[in-house]
Amino acid sequence: MKIMTKKWLKAAGIRALKTVAQTAIATIGTTAMVHEVQWMMVLSASVLAGILSILTSLAGLPEVKEDE
Repeated sequence: MKIMTKKWLKAAGIRALKTVAQTAIATIGTTAMVHEVQWMMVLSASVLAGILSILTSLAGLPEVKEDE
């Protein structure tokens, strides 16, 4: 399977963007409950989650079939 096809890049990008947004929302909610929102922590956790999502996508994406 060719990993770096346009379809794979689009699917992995969408998945990573969703992961970044979910992590940001969860981190903002958590830090707001503790004290105040620490934006650098939100940013770094969200970026790390996005990178991990892309790396996880290297193992395969169910929405991108091998024969495509």
